[in-house]
Amino acid sequence: MSLETTKQKAKSFFKRLLLVLILASIVFSGVYYFYRTYTVSEGTRTGILFKISKKGKLFKTYEGQLQLAGTAIMNKESSFEFSVENAEVYSTMQSLEGKNVRLHYKEMIDAFPWQGDTDYMVYQVEEVK
Repeated sequence: MSLETTKQKAKSFFKRLLLVLILASIVFSGVYYFYRTYTVSEGTRTGILFKISKKGKLFKTYEGQLQLAGTAIMNKESSFEFSVENAEVYSTMQSLEGKNVRLHYKEMIDAFPWQGDTDYMVYQVEEVK
């Protein structure tokens, strides 16, 4: 085997290896994104909206808390912490703070940091009269 043949084979091997690594990283990234944003459940929660804010050190997200309906005292089990997906829903919630509301949410397996602090993503809010 000559030196040129060995160089050609090594070059061909590394090109294939690079192609396989690029394709594997694309597939892995797609599967990982699908896993992190997969919706486990959807539902509603009703209660008094007592906190809504925009917070975060690196990623500014909309976070809130709801005191669940039917609970007299407020503790960790009687409150529902959630993240809000968009600014329009956030501004609606600001006007409804302190009122009885129904939140429509999706629970994700593991939300990305820029989506919020919690895995519960609220996408709609309505006042309960």
